[in-house]
Amino acid sequence: MFNPMKLQEMLSKAGQMQEEVQRKLSQTQIEGASGGGAVTVLMNGKKQLLRLQIDPAAIASLSGESPDLEMLQDLIVAAVNDAGNKAEQNLKSQLTGLLGGLSIPGLS
Repeated sequence: MFNPMKLQEMLSKAGQMQEEVQRKLSQTQIEGASGGGAVTVLMNGKKQLLRLQIDPAAIASLSGESPDLEMLQDLIVAAVNDAGNKAEQNLKSQLTGLLGGLSIPGLS
């Protein structure tokens, strides 16, 4: 027999779980790097960029007759993508833990 009170309770619990995940994601800090650490970024679990650090040696390559600005830009993109991929894996891991191993399409 269908019990509407149980459904309401389940929906409430799901809402609480979602709030908890969002809170954890905003507090999670994930670092990404490229170029052997020439560029590092810090991102939260919501994939918001918190910090960008560029090694002074990487900037030194910009001086001279033919500065390699494109390489520095590529390193920044790679570091941001690295952190983003790690954030995605972190999210999947947290959701899998909360769902008790239940497989949901799009999360695996």
